Amino acid sequence: MRNLIQSVLLLIVVFESAAGTYEVRYFQVGGTVKLPLPAGVDLKQHYVYWKLEGGPELAVQNPLGRKSTSEVEPWKNRLSWTDGNELMITNIQQENFGTFVCEVKRMSVVIRTITYKLLRLTATVKPSTPLLPRSTLSLTCNAETLQGHENPQIHWLNPHGERELNQQITKIATSQDNGKWTCVATHNQIENKAYVSVTVVDLSPPTSQSQYTSKSRPLTIPCSIPAHISWGQINDTGIKEVHWHFIPKPGSSPQRLFSLSVGNPMTWKAEKDRGLRLVSEPKKKDLSLTRFRGKEEDEGDYVCALEFKNGVILNRTVHVQVLRITSSPGTELISGQQLNLTCGLGQPLPSDLRLKWFPPEQSSLLSSLTSDRHPAHLTIPEVGTGDSGKWRCELWRSKACVTFAEITLKIEPRLSVWMLVVICSVTVIVLLLLVLIFILCRRRQRKMRHLRHRLCQCKTPKPKGFYRT
Repeated sequence: MRNLIQSVLLLIVVFESAAGTYEVRYFQVGGTVKLPLPAGVDLKQHYVYWKLEGGPELAVQNPLGRKSTSEVEPWKNRLSWTDGNELMITNIQQENFGTFVCEVKRMSVVIRTITYKLLRLTATVKPSTPLLPRSTLSLTCNAETLQGHENPQIHWLNPHGERELNQQITKIATSQDNGKWTCVATHNQIENKAYVSVTVVDLSPPTSQSQYTSKSRPLTIPCSIPAHISWGQINDTGIKEVHWHFIPKPGSSPQRLFSLSVGNPMTWKAEKDRGLRLVSEPKKKDLSLTRFRGKEEDEGDYVCALEFKNGVILNRTVHVQVLRITSSPGTELISGQQLNLTCGLGQPLPSDLRLKWFPPEQSSLLSSLTSDRHPAHLTIPEVGTGDSGKWRCELWRSKACVTFAEITLKIEPRLSVWMLVVICSVTVIVLLLLVLIFILCRRRQRKMRHLRHRLCQCKTPKPKGFYRT
């Protein structure tokens, strides 16, 4: 009796194993499906058969490790095995959804079965065309329902990986919404994903609102279109014009520097010449301005703008500041004079910026500048010839130098009493020599006049010859 009970229990276990399990998975049209084997299958002892329910075999694996996949359309070149012995189906189409069965056999006896029901997970975005910031963006995620089964839990992941709990999202678009959105459908603790791309046309975000330059450094005013946005997409949104403006001081009238017509071909037109030029051709989507060396008059706000036909204007403002060094009383001094050097932006530095001075190597001030943050104003009561040369002031943010300015000082040695005596003596000697030369020249001129007077005393001298008396 006991043996009969054990036999019945063993048969129940075998039948339950053969009956297998049933799993529901959600996939997106065009996506890739990976279907794992039943747990605990020894591939060295069992055959594995994959098939579509009511259809032909799709893949076979035998205990010797040989694997084969169907060469019949529509499965040809779309079935393969992963390193983990999962069946992988690429580019799954609408008509491919259904029930997939995996049978594990020993000889001809089915000992394990697992069934996968593949259902559609659909992610949609409206509008599907590129958006402008402040437009309305709608995202919807739907999972195909199956009678008798609990629907999956659905949420969204934005392009930054942050969770959005609603199945349907309606919001005002910003450049932060640009990128790949992920719809996640969770069923039986298994996450299934569908993806949709959102394109928001905008200018590249600036690395910093402020740009620093000096007379010693080049000036570049950045403005560009992100690499993932094409001119075709920008044209689809109704672009009207691209232009640059310059505002010297807050409240002053903007000066139009350049304008770009977006026709074919695209060409820049210079409106006001400030010595700036475009970095590259507009097709490369780099709209930046540059100059070989900065100038003090470059200081101000530069506005790069995309103007659209519906009145929307996308712009980026770059505030340019010029680092400068001033020297008092000048750049040419004599040893012993007091020197005042000032380095700055013409206004107090923000807390995240600091200055660093680099005097000439022979300067007496070099040893006193030991900290990592130097004052904006330096005073040397008595300069020496060691202070002559190039002085450099650097502007730092965190661990990076953002710009620097340079000035060259010329320090002449101070004249001593002995040097004054020598200079005066040389001057007196030169003057005496000049006087002596003048006297000698005068005497020689008088002597020549006297000699000519002695040689010619007769007024009417008679010529030589014979005369009758």
